[in-house]
Amino acid sequence: MTTLLPAPRRRPRIGPVLTYLSLIVAASVVLVPLVVVLLTSLKTSREVSDGGALSLPDDWLNLGNYATAFSDGKMLTAFGNTAFILLFSVAGTVVIGSMTAYAIDRFDFKAKKLVVALFLIATLVPGVTTQVATFQVVNGFGLFDTRWAPILLYMGTDIVSIYIFLQFIRGIPASLDEAARLDGANAFTIFWRIIFPLLKPAIATVVIVKGITVYNDFYIPFLYMPSEEHGTISTALFRFKGPFGAHWENISAGAILVIVPTLLAFLFLQRYIYNGFAQGATK
Repeated sequence: MTTLLPAPRRRPRIGPVLTYLSLIVAASVVLVPLVVVLLTSLKTSREVSDGGALSLPDDWLNLGNYATAFSDGKMLTAFGNTAFILLFSVAGTVVIGSMTAYAIDRFDFKAKKLVVALFLIATLVPGVTTQVATFQVVNGFGLFDTRWAPILLYMGTDIVSIYIFLQFIRGIPASLDEAARLDGANAFTIFWRIIFPLLKPAIATVVIVKGITVYNDFYIPFLYMPSEEHGTISTALFRFKGPFGAHWENISAGAILVIVPTLLAFLFLQRYIYNGFAQGATK
């Protein structure tokens, strides 16, 4: 006589439910403010004052706010200044960071560990504590209220890029350097023709991370380029608080104009970001 055993009870899978729930909450925290800004940019002044934050606009093709933000906010000049600063800052960061990392990894010199330790300590010092001295140095060079002031600061204060390049260079065999020296190549030739082309994942990572940082930065352009003709997109948005202090539809339209370029850049280059960080973590 056979006895039937009771079927085991299935325990509810709480783990996957909590995982999806946390993802939904995190996505809502990130996306809801963007949706509010987008909806506000398409509304009229009366719709903003009468309706709620998530109320829908009557006319989805209302682009008058964007025209006002672009013209009165001088966004074209701001985009030009931002592109100029972005180009030289990112290029300088790549060159200086990669060459510094190469020198630290490949050459033995006195106080090498001290130099690396100082780079690490520099990342722990709050930037605001050195702004008085930094401002005096920039002003002493005659760079105040010029586009070269933020370029100089962006190139000289990026310690993270050095460590990113350092992790990649440590994964490149030193035998390549030795073989090139046997052929008569000097240190600069070895770096420029052998090491630098192998740093493409690191370069892509630094370009994207540094580019987004420079693009979104407000403090340095606002402090070192106070004139309107040298304004960037971040300071151009800040100026909307004057003539458009109560017109949130114009402010939101300007914010969307600033968000779109970075959003497109991330969508097209996101695989380089993930690949760059992943490869850097395994080297």
